[in-house]
Amino acid sequence: MAKNTPKNEHTIANRHDGNGKAVAPNFASSLLSTIPHGRKGKHSLIVSMILDDLARLDLEKAVLVPLDRLDGERMENVRSALNRATRQRKMLVATATDEKYLYVWRTEPEKSQAGTASGK
Repeated sequence: MAKNTPKNEHTIANRHDGNGKAVAPNFASSLLSTIPHGRKGKHSLIVSMILDDLARLDLEKAVLVPLDRLDGERMENVRSALNRATRQRKMLVATATDEKYLYVWRTEPEKSQAGTASGK
């Protein structure tokens, strides 16, 4: 910062110099509607591929993601990223794994236990 620049100037939205003239901003600006809202993490590609395949499948089928296609990423990290993405989209999914695959399938909301308890 220059010697004559106030230290708190960066916090002032409409800055003016000593003569009342507007000072140009330090950075560009953009409309909020044009900005992506969300984090594009390093697992976003594999997660979006899984979600795309899942959207095309019947409810009775699961996506089989070969673990060797995770490009060195840990299955647990991909599963966590998938969990964050599905919660954000309000999708219910389940996962399982074995030595070769990460299995992902859609689930339906569980029925309320209250209806069955009153019948006893």
